[in-house]
Amino acid sequence: MKLISCNANRPLSEAIADYLDMRLTRSEVKTFADQEIFVRIDENVRGEDVFVIQSTSYPANDNLMQLLIMMDALRRASARRITAVIPYFGYARQDRKTDGRTPISAKLVANLISSAGADRVLTVDLHAGQIQGFFDIPTDNLFGGPVMIDDIKERFGKDKIVMVSPDVGGVVRARALANKLNADLAIVDKRRPEAGKSEVMNIIGEVKGARCIMLDDICDSGGTLANAAAALKEQGAVSVSAYVTHGVLSGNAVQRIEKSVLDELVMTDTIQPSADALKSKKIRVLPMAPLLGEAIRRIANEESVSKLFDR
Repeated sequence: MKLISCNANRPLSEAIADYLDMRLTRSEVKTFADQEIFVRIDENVRGEDVFVIQSTSYPANDNLMQLLIMMDALRRASARRITAVIPYFGYARQDRKTDGRTPISAKLVANLISSAGADRVLTVDLHAGQIQGFFDIPTDNLFGGPVMIDDIKERFGKDKIVMVSPDVGGVVRARALANKLNADLAIVDKRRPEAGKSEVMNIIGEVKGARCIMLDDICDSGGTLANAAAALKEQGAVSVSAYVTHGVLSGNAVQRIEKSVLDELVMTDTIQPSADALKSKKIRVLPMAPLLGEAIRRIANEESVSKLFDR
């Protein structure tokens, strides 16, 4: 087995290698003056089981091309099996036709990954579960829930907590964690007048006197969480924290979180946190290397990955 990393989130790749007591395969990824990407693998990979680690986060297109070109290089170097480890799968929010004459970009990217040489995919908290079906190769979708549950138990102990879904689409995710924590569930009813903007309409559920924990897969602009936190505080919540798997945090998201009434935003490191995010007193990062490393070990040894979540 060999681990190889592109450039999107090198610290996470190194942490995964440390967990597995391995080193990353030597490789070179560079960009020419016209922004073309060049890849070279500096070790023999013939007949090897290779795991390529790369999130397709900002800059999404550059990081996606790095992944595709790296897999093409591995295929031409006669790697036995190539697993694309994509902690954050970009383009996942474009998973259906939302209007006439629009693409389903998640399916297109899935086809590109397969065509580039991937034999299987390992990812974390896909925005929509059905994206697994977009791939014609085996796809393991890990859940960030167990990492968050352990942190919630440690931070909140026996306090009265209410798990909150910031929109109707995330109810299944929030209910699953609420059941494991024996917590109540609340839902934020919102409408989105345009992309990147949301307005809270109503709170469904009792939150007065409780410590509210919002759960989502992605925090992009931060507007949804900031608005929902304000509405929850108005309804009498003692505190409001947010747990998200993928901290996209585009534009002024960090500043928006800082100015909001959110007590804390907890995110995993599937996307490398920006310098501003690391400096923020309201943002905390949970490591995903142990979960990803254990999944990689199980795949390499042909063991069950689903048993990671049997608890």
